Amino acid sequence: MKERKSSVTIMVITLFLASAGLAGQWPRFRGPNGQGISDAKTIPVKWTQNDYDWRVELPGSGPASPVVWDEKVFTTCADTSAPKGILIAFDAATGKTLWKKEYSLPRYKMNRLNSYATGTPALTADRVYVLWSTANKMILVVLDHDGGEVWRKEFGSTTSSHGPGISPMVLDDLIVFSREQKTNTGSAKSEWLALDRHTGQIRWTIPRSTGAISYSTPCLYASQGGPERLIFTSQEHGITAVHPRDGKIAWEAKSAFIARVVSSPVIAGDLIVGTCGTGGGGKRIAAIRPPASPNASPTEAYSSEDRAGGTIPYVSTSLCKDGLLFSYHDQGNICCRRAATGKILWTEKPAGRYYGSPVWVDGRLYCITREGDIVVIKAAPEYELLAVNALGERSDATPAVADEKMYLRTTSHLMCISAAAK
Repeated sequence: MKERKSSVTIMVITLFLASAGLAGQWPRFRGPNGQGISDAKTIPVKWTQNDYDWRVELPGSGPASPVVWDEKVFTTCADTSAPKGILIAFDAATGKTLWKKEYSLPRYKMNRLNSYATGTPALTADRVYVLWSTANKMILVVLDHDGGEVWRKEFGSTTSSHGPGISPMVLDDLIVFSREQKTNTGSAKSEWLALDRHTGQIRWTIPRSTGAISYSTPCLYASQGGPERLIFTSQEHGITAVHPRDGKIAWEAKSAFIARVVSSPVIAGDLIVGTCGTGGGGKRIAAIRPPASPNASPTEAYSSEDRAGGTIPYVSTSLCKDGLLFSYHDQGNICCRRAATGKILWTEKPAGRYYGSPVWVDGRLYCITREGDIVVIKAAPEYELLAVNALGERSDATPAVADEKMYLRTTSHLMCISAAAK
């Protein structure tokens, strides 16, 4: 069993490296394959406001996370008075604005915690992919790294309680994202899509049940010797594995979730873990074991419902590393579990509340509180708080790490910290 798990881990690490390429890239929400794991070694633990490489003001607000490709950093923000969405490219070394593009968006009523710039862009070596999602229409825009528009495609309306906020992912020549809908009396239909990233041609669509929107970003999974599968999570369909080439469903654990899915899937060895929730906290965590053969069904390794509160996240995506699963609750608790069994090892609340997700760097976990502190803890089976660094402004974003630098986004600023800054 130990040998089998090691082989699975090696396979998953290979997928991460294939997605990430060189160390200078953080190409999507939560970085390589959406798992929040970096190979950086020199990110500091503690710092002050005087230690940043650079800190720049953004021309708008929003919770979207930064993404990085070599010498450029990209993020989005929103001017709510217009309204319009803004995509900006920065020089990674200096923070200088290289270019920005503005997009007029239809005004609509959304939750006060949402934004016109909620989705995180995705990157390849030559392109930037950004989704502008509103209740009236969804716009997918593709640009080159110098800001030249390559193509764009518009989709119909999105029906939801709080407003959409979708981040895309790229797999080879496909750009993949979810467009789910709350039950509605109009023509809005739920679907998952894959488009040719070069042309915008739709390669496949998967019709989905209309009932509840999912904010999850897919990831890639492959068991030992098995084919690659795209993993989607949603309230209506649980945890689903999809053939990337043709969009056919390989298997589905439909009963995994009992509430809305905001967090994204986590690869935990030979398990796939997801959470769901509503209101101010998580409701259920489920760990699914994919089937061993094409004709078999997935099985539930374990699940738990958070009746007392504080151990299962609603918005934040968990992180798995070295057999440990770390979850950051909306109200501020951090929970460490054995990833294989779900056994809770510790639960602590070191600072404020979380909507952003953690990243792992050299044995440490970094996560930004909603109040604007970046909490650093040891990624270990015993709790150890290492630092709480004040960013000076609230944040709902997730850090990006590339080329031995960490990029942090607050409501209206972007900043860079590295060992060279100290």
